[in-house]
Amino acid sequence: MKQLFRSAFLSLPLLAVAASPPPSAGEIVARAPASAWAELAAGDLLVIDLDGDQRIVIALATAFAPIHVANIKALVRAGWFDGITINRVQDNYVTQWGDATEKKPLPPGIVASPPAEYERPLAGLGFRAMPYRDAYTAKTGHAGGWPAASDGELAWLPHCYGMIGVGRNMPPDTGSGAELYAVIGHGPRHLDRNIALVGRVLAGMEALTALPRGSETMGFYKEGIARPTIRKARLAADMSNGERPAFEIMQSEAPDFTRWVEARANRKDAFFIRPAGAVDICNALPPVRPLPSRR
Repeated sequence: MKQLFRSAFLSLPLLAVAASPPPSAGEIVARAPASAWAELAAGDLLVIDLDGDQRIVIALATAFAPIHVANIKALVRAGWFDGITINRVQDNYVTQWGDATEKKPLPPGIVASPPAEYERPLAGLGFRAMPYRDAYTAKTGHAGGWPAASDGELAWLPHCYGMIGVGRNMPPDTGSGAELYAVIGHGPRHLDRNIALVGRVLAGMEALTALPRGSETMGFYKEGIARPTIRKARLAADMSNGERPAFEIMQSEAPDFTRWVEARANRKDAFFIRPAGAVDICNALPPVRPLPSRR
């Protein structure tokens, strides 16, 4: 009788339906509604054209380094960057550009020795902390579309892949913004709060990472060899609608952004066996996507 009951039970149709797998981080971004995104201001987009028709687009972090960013915009509009060279490419570290002679005069109005904009008060930034550990500070999270780190009172941009910093000498010289670098390797977070960070590469990282490495100390190019040249630097706001690049960024206040961060920390894609349960801020840079050109 027991055997008969068991056979009958096993022959019943299965009523339970397997749960759908949770969406991946990429799927969350792809499905996020328009309300989760905001267009980046054209006046805060730096467009750099290198030799060989390679283009780099950088978002400038006015909220974190207003004086340095104002300097950079003034340098761009004065044409100061046009014709200068990339002078340093250090493997797994940075690509750096500026005036190789260090003698090119700065245009009028540039603050030659700005204050050290390495950090700023946390209040008013709209900082949203992630609930995950960090090796370098008490909290990391996001503020106004930027990755951010904080000790509870101050906030600063972290040195992540693709972030833009201001080259400088020893203190109290903090760099004017005439010499810039892009992080092209593992995030050197030990530099946080020691150098002014002023932006993030949105497009064209492949142009910066594929350059030949410099053979001299710290990746500088040897004197006398040809160096990659910046053909032209402009602000997107100064370009015509037809050629102006445009981007939008996912807002950290959006529910989809919160879901995206959770998915980055708890990968449940079919490939993953053991989700990490945490995410480094450098692996949680807010998603950015290009917008069609306006004509």
